[in-house]
Amino acid sequence: MIDAFFTDSTTTEGVTVRVAPHFLEEQSAAEQERWFWSYHIRIENNADAPVQLLTRHWKITDGRGMVNHVDGDGVVGEQPLLGPGEAHDYVSGCPLTTPTGEMEGHYRFIRADGGTFLVEIPRFELLAPATAK
Repeated sequence: MIDAFFTDSTTTEGVTVRVAPHFLEEQSAAEQERWFWSYHIRIENNADAPVQLLTRHWKITDGRGMVNHVDGDGVVGEQPLLGPGEAHDYVSGCPLTTPTGEMEGHYRFIRADGGTFLVEIPRFELLAPATAK
């Protein structure tokens, strides 16, 4: 997995979510109002029992305040099962039509006893570097 500088993190019921966004200049085109970021997520199970990620919910807000909600099963096609002390890393991406925005959300996890719980994904900013004119 790529090295990442995690900028934001939260812990919910022993599960920590860390985020590292990265602006992708080579996939962005300001003249076409297209900006693209990748984000590296690390999910750590610091609880005493295994947990499995079932679903994700993202709230993506662009620089104009337009909100898009994205829901789905797992993350990048996986529903990782994390034993105590284990972590799962993945990288995904987000396009916007503005040079700024933010993302936040939650994952739904299940415990071995069948109980489910939500784990917060911390809010993080999507900021394109300033360009000289």
